[in-house]
Amino acid sequence: MGGGSAGWMAAIYLNRYFNREVQNYQINVIESPDIGIIGVGEATVHSIRFFFGAMGLDEAELMAETNATVKSGIMFRNWMKPVEGKTHEYFHPFDQQQPGGSVDISTAWFVGNRTAEERYDEGVSVNSHLIKWGHCPKGVSSPQYQAAVPYGYHLDATLLARFLRRKAVEQGVRHIEATVTDVEVVAGEIRSVLTSEGRFAGDFFIDCTGFRGLLIEKLKKDNWVSFADVLPCDKAVAIQRELPSDEKPRSYTVATALSCGWAWQIDLVNRQGSGYVYDSKRLTPEQAESELRAFLGVESSVIKCKHLDMKVGCRDDFWIGNCVAIGLSGGFIEPLESTGLHMIHLGVSLLATHLAADDGSCGLRDSYNEKLRGFYQDLKQFIVLHYCLSNRDDSAFWRAAPATVDGCSWLKSKLPLWQRKICEYQDFAGSFASIFTDANYRYVLYGMQYYPAPRFALSESEINSTFERFEQILSRAKASTMMHEEFLQMVQSKKRARGFR
Repeated sequence: MGGGSAGWMAAIYLNRYFNREVQNYQINVIESPDIGIIGVGEATVHSIRFFFGAMGLDEAELMAETNATVKSGIMFRNWMKPVEGKTHEYFHPFDQQQPGGSVDISTAWFVGNRTAEERYDEGVSVNSHLIKWGHCPKGVSSPQYQAAVPYGYHLDATLLARFLRRKAVEQGVRHIEATVTDVEVVAGEIRSVLTSEGRFAGDFFIDCTGFRGLLIEKLKKDNWVSFADVLPCDKAVAIQRELPSDEKPRSYTVATALSCGWAWQIDLVNRQGSGYVYDSKRLTPEQAESELRAFLGVESSVIKCKHLDMKVGCRDDFWIGNCVAIGLSGGFIEPLESTGLHMIHLGVSLLATHLAADDGSCGLRDSYNEKLRGFYQDLKQFIVLHYCLSNRDDSAFWRAAPATVDGCSWLKSKLPLWQRKICEYQDFAGSFASIFTDANYRYVLYGMQYYPAPRFALSESEINSTFERFEQILSRAKASTMMHEEFLQMVQSKKRARGFR
């Protein structure tokens, strides 16, 4: 129930999982023509490539049809006080190199006292250098969904939903345009949905109706766990504008801290998507829009402006009876790390493995709900990390930011540890981390200048050899990758040659 990215990703995945060799189930998507797609989140994490590849989608066609660009990571700006008049910034890329040696490269970076000469990301990441060169991870002969280093996408969410809908329907998914008027529930399970086009019965229902949760709300009330105590940003104003004439599409997202939240900037081939995520207790929608427009510049050629309410948190139970909530109906974390599509992918792939084994008992539902709750809790703590380390004190919003860690017991217990030692993989034992692990935490910790103090000696020659090997990796990467603009032109030439829509 519901289209958009969640509905069509769920449909195409489950259809390919269960019906690839023989049709075991009829999968229907009921999508209202009257309810638009939110379509704001336009950036992804790198693992979404595995979803698109597993669905058999052609990468060049996908990118061409969604006006996509490559994403190498996120540049964070102004999240701490300026130093000597210079705006604070750091980069969270999709790779961390390990060129070998007796210790990992992060430890060598600290022991070698390289903090004075470069940002942490510049010392350990290829992507950090690719964006400075104007390159992207792809090369002329890179296979689909593969490259020198991991990468994601910036894409038009509305066009993505249309593309996935077309592909899903071609593969046998039934598309029904109708608006739900009521939900028939019998003995704690959904029997059918009543719509403007009649009654539709089913064995299993997937709620992809966004924040409204039209189906899941019928099965259990008071089933929402709010994260507002630690993530107070609950509204956004989104502006689409033409790319400035003197700028080329960037291969990275920009997240700039403003007075009561932060602004995103995401470049597509035909325009830039931008928005301001803010705390409505401290800022009115009119004030937020004014601040965003001032940030973008008065000369901006605005195409569209939209105000959005955000419901930050997740379900206590995602799967109830014969219904599961996927996408915004299941949970939402502010889009700081571009996790929306990832959580859809995670939710539907886990659903497939659990449904395939479903014997009607509660065990599989309990397993699914436990995992999804854990994933959202882990993600919540990672996003809080970005705020609680800030030393900004220029507004009430930022003065309150350090205290957000008090609502994240696991994170609060780790921060003193990470002041003494390197953040490492073993620190996450027993957690539900599905994508952000020690490498990602390091970029935020060290980008926010939350440095450890390792107390041991490493010979200068060993430190030097570690970074000499890293320089060799950089040299090979530069030689094997394309300018971002050239890669986008290659995608468009494939579109013309192969007749994509």
